[in-house]
Amino acid sequence: MSNKEDILKRYRANVIEKFDMPDLSDIRAITYPNPLVQFIKMSESVGGNVIEVTEGKDINELVKEIYPDAKEIASNLPEVTIATRNPDTVGRARDLNGTDVGIIRGMFGVAENGCIWIPQQMKEKAVCFISENLVILLPKSQIVNNMHEAYKRIEFNDYGYGTFISGPSKTADIAQVLVMGAQAARSVTVLLMPE
Repeated sequence: MSNKEDILKRYRANVIEKFDMPDLSDIRAITYPNPLVQFIKMSESVGGNVIEVTEGKDINELVKEIYPDAKEIASNLPEVTIATRNPDTVGRARDLNGTDVGIIRGMFGVAENGCIWIPQQMKEKAVCFISENLVILLPKSQIVNNMHEAYKRIEFNDYGYGTFISGPSKTADIAQVLVMGAQAARSVTVLLMPE
């Protein structure tokens, strides 16, 4: 018997009272009258910037307006023509170091907490975390109410990786001072795309 199995066996032997698993089919998760409005509110409350893109607006021009000083832009999205780096063609993840703006696509957003499901859609997922600023293209119609609905929609592609991103990276662990961009992007802009 392994050390782990031995420990678990001792725990089980000392359980005094056992309880049945609760019925999870009756969970009433939070819903919103307008999930899109709630998503925008929550995204902004965690430090994100949300812009509703109008029909016909050029994404490339919009990104240049938001980040006029950006020199290195990484993306593998076909509609992004201003990219200077492609996370599918770099030799190593560290070749994305120094990326001013990373532009990626989100599958759906969650109104409850402002997070967005980002399945890995590029060879080097580091672009999601190493970019100084992150722009996420998100279809405006793809907003769910809560994480219960979100987990039902999660799908993985051939890369087998995905993550939820909600606003810029931040921490206040040291001296209770809020630091933006501590582990990842300093800013996150969500572009809500028309259908």
